[in-house]
Amino acid sequence: MNKGLPKWADVLLIPILSLFLALFVSGLVVLFIGRDPIEAVKVMVQGAFGKYGIGYTLYYTTNFIFTGLAVAVAFHARLFNIGGEGQAGLGGVGVAVVMLSFNWPNWVIALIAASIGAAIFGAAWAAIPAYLQARRGSHIVITTIMFNLIGSALINYLLVGPMQAPGMVPETAGFPEGAALPTLYEVFAVFGIPFDKNAPANVSIFIALAALVFVYVLIWKTRIGYEIRAFGHSEKAAVYAGISPLKITMIAMLISGALAGLMAINTVMGEAERLVLDSVQGAGFVGIAVALMGRSHPVGVLLAAFLFGILYQGGGELSFAMGIPREMIVVIQALVIMFTGSLENIVRMPVEKLFLRFNKGGA
Repeated sequence: MNKGLPKWADVLLIPILSLFLALFVSGLVVLFIGRDPIEAVKVMVQGAFGKYGIGYTLYYTTNFIFTGLAVAVAFHARLFNIGGEGQAGLGGVGVAVVMLSFNWPNWVIALIAASIGAAIFGAAWAAIPAYLQARRGSHIVITTIMFNLIGSALINYLLVGPMQAPGMVPETAGFPEGAALPTLYEVFAVFGIPFDKNAPANVSIFIALAALVFVYVLIWKTRIGYEIRAFGHSEKAAVYAGISPLKITMIAMLISGALAGLMAINTVMGEAERLVLDSVQGAGFVGIAVALMGRSHPVGVLLAAFLFGILYQGGGELSFAMGIPREMIVVIQALVIMFTGSLENIVRMPVEKLFLRFNKGGA
């Protein structure tokens, strides 16, 4: 962070201005293909927040919180974990193994067991690239990319082999009825709050919110969190202070993988109630953008995850209602990622100059 820039400006102002710039360019793109950008914004907002849309927005938000936190924890140790896709996929295998092993009496016990299974499988899939970097010098970016592909192949094998349910469909058997997670419709009905009955959003969103608190406490309130941040700022200084690179690399990546794996609670246990092909659907890669835009801080991750939840659900509605090609929706999402990530200095540099000028004028 630049010394001339207040923390609130770095965490909030710059991402917001970058987002508005991205939306402005997106509006020009929509105008270029012959559609009304103002109408497009209205459709997106209604699609994301309407009676039949908010449940899907929260469902996507839950996924992106988990994968965003996974990337954020690794970022603090200066580790670029882009293996969230594979780690979340293997987390789904963990959920399926646990759920199909017993006839669960109620969803609370099943949720606890499934969370443990998802976290262990996700962490285990992240542990191998972590060890290869710490001990063998293999770059974490390359190994996590490779493990995404290996994980996908492994899941394909399991769903057309050992774990496949009877029949031709590549999926496991359905989970026991007692393991079904309550949807937000059922939760809100207790308090008399109306909600879409068919929306996939479920109680796993509360696990995601708890994960946000956990990461905040871990990174900023514990000794291991201090060591992770110290290692991320300067490996040489951390080693001089007695911090083990192997220990920090392994711990940061294990936690990162576990968080990514927990996404399967929402998709595999909550929505599909079985393991299916491509249950992650790109959420692991979206987590990278969420962590970047959220400055690897839990509050920022929450806001960025919600934004991308809006873009996913609102974008789908935009494609359906206005006939805008799905590929164009992906372009809009890419513009948001680009302006809040790689092109951030377009906004940052003028803002820094403005604050420096203001500070000089007030001195």
